[in-house]
Amino acid sequence: MSYLSSEDDVAPLLYCERPEWQDVTPISQYEAVSSPIAPIFYTPEYKDATNYFRGVVKTGETSERVLELTERIIRMNPAHYSAWQYRYRTLLATNAPLDVELKLMDQIAAHNMKTYQVWHHRRLLITQLTSASLAKDPVDTATAELEFIGNVLALDTKNYHTWSYRQWLLAHFDDAGLWLGELPYVDDLLLEDVRNNSAWHHRYFVVFGRGSRSQATPAEEGEVLQREIRYVKDKISVAPNNPSAWNYLRGILEYSNTPFSTLLPFTEPYTRAYVQPTDDVVDLDNPKPSSDATLPCVAALDFLAEAYVRAGGDGVGKAVELWKQLANEHDTMRKKYWEYRIKEALEGKTN
Repeated sequence: MSYLSSEDDVAPLLYCERPEWQDVTPISQYEAVSSPIAPIFYTPEYKDATNYFRGVVKTGETSERVLELTERIIRMNPAHYSAWQYRYRTLLATNAPLDVELKLMDQIAAHNMKTYQVWHHRRLLITQLTSASLAKDPVDTATAELEFIGNVLALDTKNYHTWSYRQWLLAHFDDAGLWLGELPYVDDLLLEDVRNNSAWHHRYFVVFGRGSRSQATPAEEGEVLQREIRYVKDKISVAPNNPSAWNYLRGILEYSNTPFSTLLPFTEPYTRAYVQPTDDVVDLDNPKPSSDATLPCVAALDFLAEAYVRAGGDGVGKAVELWKQLANEHDTMRKKYWEYRIKEALEGKTN
């Protein structure tokens, strides 16, 4: 339950005006400073609430009225870490129903989804709710959480804190049934927006970062790798100038120690200014750029240069020529970076 009035048009009394709070001595933020150099001008309501908060923290009080006070502060400033921490301590000390607190957090998270403290508090609640003492079914709880997270991400598909919480949830419970729905979920997000970098990052986490895959055989690992290479190739062909997909390709090659040079047949068409269309032969393993693609693709040129320089020998010279093209023609915004890569390669400092 919420300890606050639902009537937003009625201004609550200040704590200094409430008889039930007269036993608490408020503590000012600048109590020991007569003239602070750069004081923060808080609203009277926030200043009053935090003064009383410091008062209850000093005495160590944990009570229902402290829950009301911390909720008031959190609604005014959802990033107030100390209020969140003391609220959780008070919830445990008073044996407050944590499932009710979780429902309240549904409301607060929906309005403050970009605030880290909201998700950290939720994580503490879920951990406690699924502990042996409370006997909440972990999988059922986690399933409900994934549904809630999905609803929040529908409002903002690239919210870092929400994605981090989702990944923590999956890794913490590490249940095969929970993992099962993640790839279809990511597929839907990438169908909606193939440039969703958060979805690409989560795909990598699900495919290559999940703990329950640790028992996979080398053959199974190889099948997964080839599946992912085919998948990202198809996505690149749809939107060649999408750095998220190229970064994913780099990531899975790095993870599997696969030489970048093995992707040259796929990459080279994306580095040309024009690709001759062909109707007689379709290479399913190396899909060509879409007909409306802007070529050459900067990410493809970068990938090709990386493949060359990693191969060493004559490849270094080829990489330098590609970086020169990027610096002077195709990606002049990052001219200094490409010039640095050239200098690094010529000095023999590349891996």
